[in-house]
Amino acid sequence: MSCSIVGAMQRPEMISLKILVGGRVQGVFYRATAAQRARELRIRGYARNLADGRVEVLAHGSRAAVETFVAWLWTGSTASKVTSVDAAPLECEADQLPPDFRTG
Repeated sequence: MSCSIVGAMQRPEMISLKILVGGRVQGVFYRATAAQRARELRIRGYARNLADGRVEVLAHGSRAAVETFVAWLWTGSTASKVTSVDAAPLECEADQLPPDFRTG
């Protein structure tokens, strides 16, 4: 007798993106708000300020969660004014990533 599970859940596709966010995104709780949203979506990675005024974000998680997060990055904190969100695929191993989402 051969059995198969009907409707078995497949593991979601995992992706990693490096994202550069421009605009008024430093000193306005952008990173903290991004970290909160990332944790809600179970995304691993980080958000950190760059010397040029942008915020660099690494996001790793299911394709659906990361795409939702990238769309949210345009909103940001209530005091931010985002003018650009540029994302690029990133190849990285799971052991190279933070165990959660961090700010720095």
